[in-house]
Amino acid sequence: MKTTNLLLVVTGLSPQVVTETLFALHQQGEPLPEAIHILTTAEGYQRARLTLINDGWLGRFYDDYQLPKPAFSEHHIHVLEQADRTPLADIRSQADNQAIADGITEWIRQLTEAPDTKLHVSIAGGRKTMGFYAGYALSLYGRPQDRLSHVLVSADYESHPQFYYPTPYSQVIYGNDPSRKPLDTQNAEVILADIAFVRLRHGLDQALLEGKSSFSSSVAMAQQALNPPHLTIVVKTRELIANGKFIKLSPADLSFYLWLLHRQQTNQMAPKCPSDGAPDSGYAAEYLSHYRAINGELGGVDRTLSHLQNGMSKSFFEQRKSRINKILTANLQQAAQAYLIIPVGRRPLTRYQIMLQNEQIHYQQEING
Repeated sequence: MKTTNLLLVVTGLSPQVVTETLFALHQQGEPLPEAIHILTTAEGYQRARLTLINDGWLGRFYDDYQLPKPAFSEHHIHVLEQADRTPLADIRSQADNQAIADGITEWIRQLTEAPDTKLHVSIAGGRKTMGFYAGYALSLYGRPQDRLSHVLVSADYESHPQFYYPTPYSQVIYGNDPSRKPLDTQNAEVILADIAFVRLRHGLDQALLEGKSSFSSSVAMAQQALNPPHLTIVVKTRELIANGKFIKLSPADLSFYLWLLHRQQTNQMAPKCPSDGAPDSGYAAEYLSHYRAINGELGGVDRTLSHLQNGMSKSFFEQRKSRINKILTANLQQAAQAYLIIPVGRRPLTRYQIMLQNEQIHYQQEING
């Protein structure tokens, strides 16, 4: 499967950072992007459109270095919007700040959605808050193949309105200061500085990865996944609260889960799965004590008793374990690991337990058992 390289650049009033980044990649012998996207303000859109497109500096760069041109047009220049969907002129209020955070987050979520892409995010341009949000959003949604960078330009050429990249030939411009000293663009130094970032994508709920989400929601979800696991059992409503989520279990499944937790909390050995054709009567008796405590003497006890009258079978054990793990994974995604019923040890000595410590488990209603 061919990987498509994408470059996303955050810019403000200096669209030069696009060509500077491209030059640095080319200078280092790295693949150039097949498509370029820019996130900017309304004023930044006009500057990028007028200086980079058609006969602008982007085309000149590719012509100067005889390189194949990427997909890039005014449709690749995306103007961040205010809360009311009007183009953002600048970041002047808390509402503007929230709007750019959400806008940048959503673009990076979209651009990291396809598995056959490699996203390079440059935070060299725009206001500092824009660069911060771009970096943070990539930390939330970035994959192993994605990259974050900044370009460093020698002082005389930095932010110079006539400098876009070191040319392969001599071209004189004049200093952007009172000295107005002559400068040769081919002597400029441009360095690509990679920025390491922590990838938190594994902690996000699948719903956030697939649908639009605000910056604050994405951060909150990642933070929840990073918090130490904590489990609350609400016996009355037959629910678990894990990683901040309410998870409903059937009485049969909840009883099985509580049985395993009770054995751990009372320092009993974790149970093995009963052997085929050899049901375990002790397991059945322990399990039923929890089942009766949360379900009473009605509502399915007789049916459950019939399944366990000869002891807990291998199929009963495996069915409960699989159903519970499936429900936990569907609700918690990658954060489910701490709450799953997992095998410990090699066969035939494998036992099953939940990797929670006693202090991480809380009951809202005491049960018998």
